[in-house]
Amino acid sequence: MRIIENFNGNWLFRHGFEPARVSALQEGEIVRLPHNAVELPYNYFDETEYQKPFTYQKILAWRPEFEGREISLVLDAAMADSVVYLNGREIVAHKDGYTPFEARLTPHLVPGDNLITVKVDGSENPEIPPFGGQIDYLCYAGIYRDVWLKVASPVSIGNVKIETPDALADRKTVTARIFLANPENRPFSANIAATIADSSGTEIAAASVALDGKEALLTFSDLGGITLWDIDNPTLYTLSLTLETEHGKDTFTQRFGFRTARFTPDGFLLNGKPLKLRGLNRHQSWPHTGYAMGRRAQEKDADILKHELACNIVRTSHYPQSKWFLDRCDEIGLLVFEEIPGWQHIGGKAWQQESIENVRRMIERDWNHPSIIIWGVRINESQDNHDFYAETNRLARELDPTRQTGGVRFITNSELLEDVYTMNDFILGNEELPGNNRGRVVLRDRVETTGITRPIPYMITEYNGHMYPTKRFDQEQRQAEHVTRHLLVLNAAAGDGNISGSTGWCMFDYNTHKDFGSGDRICYHGVLDMYRIPKLAAYAYASQGDPEKNVVLQPVTFWARGERNIGGVLPLIILTNCDYVDVKFGEWPAKRIYPDRETYPHLPHPPVVLDLRTVTQEEFGSWGRVWREGTITGYLDDKVVKTLVLPADPVPATLDVKADDTALRAGEKDAVRVVVRALDQCGNLLPYFEEPVSLALSGPGRIIGPTDHTLKGGATGFWVEAGDERGSIELVVASRRFAAQSVTFTVS
Repeated sequence: MRIIENFNGNWLFRHGFEPARVSALQEGEIVRLPHNAVELPYNYFDETEYQKPFTYQKILAWRPEFEGREISLVLDAAMADSVVYLNGREIVAHKDGYTPFEARLTPHLVPGDNLITVKVDGSENPEIPPFGGQIDYLCYAGIYRDVWLKVASPVSIGNVKIETPDALADRKTVTARIFLANPENRPFSANIAATIADSSGTEIAAASVALDGKEALLTFSDLGGITLWDIDNPTLYTLSLTLETEHGKDTFTQRFGFRTARFTPDGFLLNGKPLKLRGLNRHQSWPHTGYAMGRRAQEKDADILKHELACNIVRTSHYPQSKWFLDRCDEIGLLVFEEIPGWQHIGGKAWQQESIENVRRMIERDWNHPSIIIWGVRINESQDNHDFYAETNRLARELDPTRQTGGVRFITNSELLEDVYTMNDFILGNEELPGNNRGRVVLRDRVETTGITRPIPYMITEYNGHMYPTKRFDQEQRQAEHVTRHLLVLNAAAGDGNISGSTGWCMFDYNTHKDFGSGDRICYHGVLDMYRIPKLAAYAYASQGDPEKNVVLQPVTFWARGERNIGGVLPLIILTNCDYVDVKFGEWPAKRIYPDRETYPHLPHPPVVLDLRTVTQEEFGSWGRVWREGTITGYLDDKVVKTLVLPADPVPATLDVKADDTALRAGEKDAVRVVVRALDQCGNLLPYFEEPVSLALSGPGRIIGPTDHTLKGGATGFWVEAGDERGSIELVVASRRFAAQSVTFTVS
C-alpha cells in the first residue's frame, strides 16, 4: 500500500551552495520545514539578503519496505530555482516557486544512508516567472511548504480529475479520469476499484474498471440524495481509488463537491442561482517568516476572510497558494479565483513557455477543489500578447473544460481571449490627478473599460490599494476616507448587474520591494495589518455579513473633540449590520438613526451615518465645548444586540492578550497568532497607546520575531511556534503600564 510520510524534520540548512560538496553532509543549522531561508525584520530590511543560493540536506536511511517500490520526495513548493540531488547525482530541477514537484529517488537509492541535497536559489532569475521586471511583492527563498516521502507501487495512481457534469439534475453523475504513474514502463494488467463516501464516511456508490494503458475513465451514474456544495453548506464527498496490478496495490483519495459555477453577462451563478461576489485579494506572506507558515496559519487566513470579513471569494494574488489554504476554502465555502505567477512583466519565449507550464501545474494540482471557480491564465496587469495568451487559454480549456478562464488586466480595450473579462479598476482616486476633470468616479462602465459593446461576463478584480494606502495607526480622517472608498466600490458593484462582483486590494498589508510601498518595505494596502489585526476598513466588509452569525457595530472614530481637522466627529460612519442604532451623546437624549440607504442603496447592510441630515451641531457641540461620553446601541428585530460605550476621558485599563488557540501540535512547526491590545475602561482600543511590551516564553516553543514589541495604534501581534517536544508553554507579556498577562499553551 502507498505510504505518504511527512518529511519536514531534521534538515541541515546553510547559506550558499557549492556543487562540489553535494556528495557529503555539510555543517549547518538543523531546521524543520516549512522554512524561510532568511527571517527578516518587520520593515526596513534589505530583501537581497535572500536573493542567493541556499543548501538543504537530509539523510534518508534505507528501509526494507523500499524494496521493489517507487520512492520519491514530493516538495509542495520551494522558492524559486530548485535542484534535488541524491548521493551527489542530480535528480530533478524545478523552475517554479509556487507548485509542487516530485524527485524520483528509486534508481539511485543504496542500502544504508542516502544523502539528499536540495539547492534553492532565491535570486530573481529573469527566466522564471514572475521575475524579469519589477514586482510589488517579495518572493522569499526557502523550502517554504511541506515535503513528503512517498512510497508507492511501481505502477501507481498519479492523479485523478473528478467532474460532476450534471450536478443540478435530480439524479447525478460523477466521472473520474485516472492517470497512472509507471516510470519504468512496466507491462501490467490492472483493475481499479472506486468508492464515493459522504462526509460521515458512509459509502454511497461503487464502481470498477479494468485497464492496461496510462489512463482510465470511471463513471458513477444515477446518484440520488446528493447535497450540493455551496458557500452556506460546503458539502464534500471523498473518492477513494484502489489500484491492483501484478506489481502491487496502490490507494489514492480525493475530496470533491457537486456544484456548478458560471460567469454570465448578467452576473455570476453558483448552482444556477445569482450570487454577487464580494471578496479580497490575498498574498501568502507573514512578518519575519515570509512564505514559510504551516497548515494552521494558512487555514486561519481562510477563516478570517470567510467568518470575520464576510467575504465569499478570495483571489490568490498573484500565484497558486498553499493546498492547506485551498482545502480550508473547500471546507468553509469560500470561493477562489486562482491565477498563475506574474506581475505586469512578460519575458521572452523561454519565460513564456515556463508560464504556460505554470498553467498546467496549477490546474493539474487544483482541479478537484470545488471552491475554485475560475482560472487566471494571464500575467497580472500585463499588456496584451495574442499568441502567448491564446495558448494559456487553450491549455486551460483542454485540461479543465468545467471552469472558465480569466485574465486580470488594468489596461482598457484589451483583447479578450478569456471567458471572463477581469479588470483592475483603480479609477476611484483619479480625481486627484492634475488635469482630471471627470470628478469622482467610483467604477467605470463595462463598455468603457473593455471597448466591447456586446454583453460579456465581467468582474472587478482589484480596487483602492495604491490609490489610498492607509495604516492602521493613521489619523481618523484618513481612515474614514479609506472606509468610504471601500464602501463606495462595494455599493457600485452590488448595484451593477453587468458586474459579477469584486475583490478589493487587499486582505492585509504585505512586505514589498523598495520600488513600492511606504519606503519601509511595506505596502499598507490591506484592510488588515500584517498581523491580521483589522483596520477600520475591515468592518466595511464584516458589516455586510449575516448578523445572525456576527453582529457588527463599529464606529469609524477615535471619539475625541480634537482629532479631526475642524473638531468633533461628524460625519460619523457607523459600520453595522444592525437594523438601526441609537446614539446618545452626553446629556442629550438618545437619537435613533437608520442605515444610509440614500448614499449606499445597493449594500446588503449600509452604514449608519451621523451628519447634519440626522443630528445638529448643537447636539454634538463645537470646539471649546465640553466633550461628552457617547453610547451606541445596535438593534435587530427591535431588540438590543450590541452596545458600545465611548468614554469622554479614556484611560489605559487593560492589557488584552488573546491567542487564536492554546492547543498546539508538536513536531509540526505549528504556529498560533497572539494579539496584544491596550484597552480603555470600556474595552475600546486605545489608538495612540504606543508603549513597548516585552515577551517571555518558557517551554517547548519559540516566539517568531523579536521579543520586544512596540504597540502600533494600540496593538501588536506575533506568532508562537511549537517545537518538537510535548509539554506546556508559558507566555508572559509585560508592560510598565499594566500588570503582566500570561497565556498557557499545551503542546501535544
